[in-house]
Amino acid sequence: PSILLFTCLPLSPASRSVISSQPPLPRRRSREAAPPIPAMDASYRRSGAGGGGGSAPRTVEDIFKDYRARRNAIHRALTHDVEEFYAQCDPEKENLCLYGYANEAWEVALPAEEVPTELPEPALGINFARDGMKRSDWLALVAVHSDSWLVSVAFYYAARLTRNDRKRLFGMMNDLPTVYEVISGMRQSKERDRSGGIDNSGRNKLPSKHTVEAPPPPRAENNARDADEGYDEDDGDHSETLCGTCGGIYSAEEFWIGCDVCERWYHGKCVKITPAKAESIKQYKCPSCSSKRPRQ
Repeated sequence: PSILLFTCLPLSPASRSVISSQPPLPRRRSREAAPPIPAMDASYRRSGAGGGGGSAPRTVEDIFKDYRARRNAIHRALTHDVEEFYAQCDPEKENLCLYGYANEAWEVALPAEEVPTELPEPALGINFARDGMKRSDWLALVAVHSDSWLVSVAFYYAARLTRNDRKRLFGMMNDLPTVYEVISGMRQSKERDRSGGIDNSGRNKLPSKHTVEAPPPPRAENNARDADEGYDEDDGDHSETLCGTCGGIYSAEEFWIGCDVCERWYHGKCVKITPAKAESIKQYKCPSCSSKRPRQ
């Protein structure tokens, strides 16, 4: 067979200048360009990462922070944003749930599609009962189920905590009023206050609900019972007076005003009512009651 021999000769200066003047060949990509990051999906938002940081809370403080943020979101949906929430819960739609997120945003949405779900899911189909109940009763029902969901999410995260840490977490959560207490848990205590009078450490008996500078004082007692003990039957007498807007606890240093319709109490600053303005109001209606349409 014939053999071909090639000899590599050095390039002349002219040849080198021609080669160097050619445009460089495009480099071949080792892989295709990454697609744009998709929008945050439902499971991501419901896992709490929307509140900042992609990891789930692990310490007692972080879990409590997550619980408080979700609670604030649901509280706002059922009070300040109640009209928007009510409109979104259309009974003609499919099963809807109320979600509270770690960034204190709330959402009425369909349940997660994955089975089992990444986190415990809230009550399903809250929209179906909307038109079959009194509005206040329906909101209270949603609040009860939301409280259960908040606790279940918190203790899902707390699964790896020690017994003492879980006990401490529950104590921190229990120091906050539940959503249900804020929505409807004060009515019976107010009725007891009006019928039995108030022992307010020397203060005069309240002459008129919407013209005084403070509602009945809280009846919470700092008892030293162990957290494992059950509640007494009269535990309702230890409830606190809470602001219907922000959920804040009563303070005698601030001006409060009571709604004559729903019988809830509010910080004057939360509903933009001053003591002077309250004196001229014959019947006070809170923003929520003022925005309600009369039932046909």
